[in-house]
Amino acid sequence: MEKITFKPDGEDAVEFYVLEQTTLGGVNYILVTDAEEDDDGDAYILKTVSGENENEQVYSMVEDDDELAAVSGVFENMLEDIDLI
Repeated sequence: MEKITFKPDGEDAVEFYVLEQTTLGGVNYILVTDAEEDDDGDAYILKTVSGENENEQVYSMVEDDDELAAVSGVFENMLEDIDLI
């Protein structure tokens, strides 16, 4: 499982493990967790908000309820053993 580090502005770096990624409507989404493999942990859906020509990817949490429902449905279909609440 790939581990990535996020560096929120003015905060300490946070590490997440990428469970899956997908693209919907030209927007890239990743499903990440704060726990390794079989451990129970919190999952988050993030979307790319950076421009095409930027060197680093910039992500933000998906907060819109309709967008979150659509993307979580896709991730649930991709990962049969995970229930997103």
